[in-house]
Amino acid sequence: MHTREEKIEALGRVIDTLDILRVQCPWDRKQTNESLRPNTIEEVYELCDALINYDNDNIKKELGDVLLHILFYSKIGEESDSFDICDVADALNAKLIFRHPHVFGSTAVENSHQVEENWEQIKLKERGGNRTVLAGVPAALPALIKAYRVQEKAANVGFDWNDNAEVWNKVREELDEFSVEADKMSRADMEAEMGDVLFSIINLSRKYGINPENALEKTNKKFIRRFNYVEAKAKESGRNLKDMTLAEMDLLWNEAKATE
Repeated sequence: MHTREEKIEALGRVIDTLDILRVQCPWDRKQTNESLRPNTIEEVYELCDALINYDNDNIKKELGDVLLHILFYSKIGEESDSFDICDVADALNAKLIFRHPHVFGSTAVENSHQVEENWEQIKLKERGGNRTVLAGVPAALPALIKAYRVQEKAANVGFDWNDNAEVWNKVREELDEFSVEADKMSRADMEAEMGDVLFSIINLSRKYGINPENALEKTNKKFIRRFNYVEAKAKESGRNLKDMTLAEMDLLWNEAKATE
């Protein structure tokens, strides 16, 4: 691994390169916060994909792309005399120290859960910080991740189920309520109850220490992998999936499972 000095020098080289590109490259020169934003979202999703695949080569690559965007936004801030990368780093460092009084201060904690509880309380006290417990949850987050973060933040101030059995009961209750509305075929009520079902299952995941976003994405990838196997095998035999029975596709699906 590299020394601290080598890491600082490497970051300096990237900053120097970006400074040159911002002046000499027509594409880099015309970029703004607004034009970069969609690309930033894409880069973060690509990083997330590499992370869930434990693909270190691509994790390194995508981290570089995300770092470029951080430096680019800082460069744009510098050009408007608002802030630069130094201000970004200093603000981050100050926040990390302030939010870790159990490391840099005299606060005593026994476990990571107490750290999370203190974190939420500290954020409420910060100047310019969150005024309410849930204010820090971005409105634009995907619904599944948002539900998890909302529940997590509420739990950190004590608003949580006492034990997992209560959450299981809530899941069953919400499923029963959805079943009632499904029998009535009331679309609006079904949607509301399905939202409650999903929210309760996300809560159950959280209580067992499982991140539902990661769990669902792994299942997505598993389904895609197995379905692609079914489709490939069907094509090998000259068949079209639409012309096959569910039983025939199930046989291929089980083959796919057996190969894993």
